[in-house]
Amino acid sequence: MILVNTDYISGKNLEMLGLVKGSTIQSKNVGRDITQSFKTLVGGELKAYNDMMNDARALATKRMVEEAESMGADAVVNVRYSSASIMQGAAEVMAYGTAVRFV
Repeated sequence: MILVNTDYISGKNLEMLGLVKGSTIQSKNVGRDITQSFKTLVGGELKAYNDMMNDARALATKRMVEEAESMGADAVVNVRYSSASIMQGAAEVMAYGTAVRFV
């Protein structure tokens, strides 16, 4: 599966199949949440949250690809990500794009 953030793939004619998306809501455990809140006092990278968001993006992308494959797609173009805070320590991540087939 080819994933690109452009609306074309060089050298390929594309048939658009439709919108595909994948999403997840992730949270960290209470213990890590407390240690990360102390980190905000001294500054620096919040590694546990960074890892959480990376895992969430990977899972959302996987779900988007699975939806595209179920439509018979060869690629997803115009791939975009969005995220939103749901509550303290939890975030929703969505991956979306246009499923296409090579013609």
